[in-house]
Amino acid sequence: MISANRFLRRLLPGLVATLVVLITAATGQQQPASPPVPDPKSAPSKEAEPAQDQSAPIIGKSKLEKETGTVNDRIFDVLPNYGTVENAGKLQPLRTGQKFRLATASAFDWAAYPFNGVLAAIGQAKNDPESWGQGWGAYAKRYTASFADNTIGTYMTVAVFPSLLHEDPRYYQMGKGKFTRRFSYALSRLFVTRTDSGDTRFNYSESIGNATAAAISNVYHPAEDRTAARNAKSFAFLILYDGLSNELKEFWPDIRRKVLHKSAP
Repeated sequence: MISANRFLRRLLPGLVATLVVLITAATGQQQPASPPVPDPKSAPSKEAEPAQDQSAPIIGKSKLEKETGTVNDRIFDVLPNYGTVENAGKLQPLRTGQKFRLATASAFDWAAYPFNGVLAAIGQAKNDPESWGQGWGAYAKRYTASFADNTIGTYMTVAVFPSLLHEDPRYYQMGKGKFTRRFSYALSRLFVTRTDSGDTRFNYSESIGNATAAAISNVYHPAEDRTAARNAKSFAFLILYDGLSNELKEFWPDIRRKVLHKSAP
């Protein structure tokens, strides 16, 4: 993302506007459900109810999702959505290995390869950075840099610093309530997070992780990009991008049901 900041800064307002329209359509169609009135004549007795098999596997969920209590309900059936928790209050704390597995799943998801390819192509078209020039060799440099930017940022904010600081990198959906409350909740997760012990505190992993990723990018970006101003803009944009990601994670189930008319992932 860092290597295509100019493009993404132009694209972001359109994405935000589209998200607002979809969310408004989804939340505006919600109707309070009336509790069904049971028919005492047709209601089966408790003795007639079959016992549930608690050992039965959860169909459709991967091993990583089962272990971490998350669900990769792909946004628009394409964008990866690892680390999202639906309808859960408190889960077992993640082990260090599980945090790294969540980061790996997101960074190397199949959608990451064409996504970084598009960003590299945009940089190629704009000849940004100029010192890399044109040709397939230059495109390879831009692709590698874009992939490195996204991968390092993901590992820093999902695995490395959450492990060092004992923070929970999962996103817990609110799922219910007024639009304004859910919107502000999703945005606040940039600054508030859960700890492994279940408490809440400032989200150090988000801030320190993105700042570290921006600093590391100076190693492989050309000299013309190694400026404090570029790093500050990259850091600010990454925070903004993560905020948009949180909003999508929060409202995607509503969009899926109310706009796309899909009842399940």
